[in-house]
Amino acid sequence: MPDSPPDSRRILLLRGVNVGGVKLPMAEFREALTGLGLEAVKTFIQSGNAVFRSGADPAAAISLALEDRFGLTSELFLYALPIYRAILEANPYAEAGRADGAKVHIFFLSRPAVLDMKKMMALAEGAEALTVTDRAIYFNAPNGIGRSLLAEKLGQRLKGGTTARNQRSAEAILALAEGL
Repeated sequence: MPDSPPDSRRILLLRGVNVGGVKLPMAEFREALTGLGLEAVKTFIQSGNAVFRSGADPAAAISLALEDRFGLTSELFLYALPIYRAILEANPYAEAGRADGAKVHIFFLSRPAVLDMKKMMALAEGAEALTVTDRAIYFNAPNGIGRSLLAEKLGQRLKGGTTARNQRSAEAILALAEGL
């Protein structure tokens, strides 16, 4: 039996797009990605999420296109579908996220985070919970992330090397990629 071809589906998450004045029109973003030879390009909401097919690693070409075409320098988080799926499957708060996906957040990491968990958890309010792995930080904020001191301090401590999506968005991106 011949080997099956590797899965070419990819998920791209950009950091800091369409927040704080950084604008990236999604139709033009899709057009730019397609122009790089990426196939079946789709985007999800206005925050720099894309799925596509690509046999090679397009990260360098995407970075260059973002800078040349949009004047945007953004950290890229590019995953093969099985890796992205594994990150979501490792979420220890997935059940809470299914109840309210806006209150469970996944911070995708470009490198392992170094956090003093004792200090971080001292900031937790109520039932807030945080789990750190090499690829992601999972944050359950039952009262919402907007007023959470733990969320605020987590963002300050990480300063780059991460981009976050709530569970509802992360799962929608996964479904979009699986449909390619």
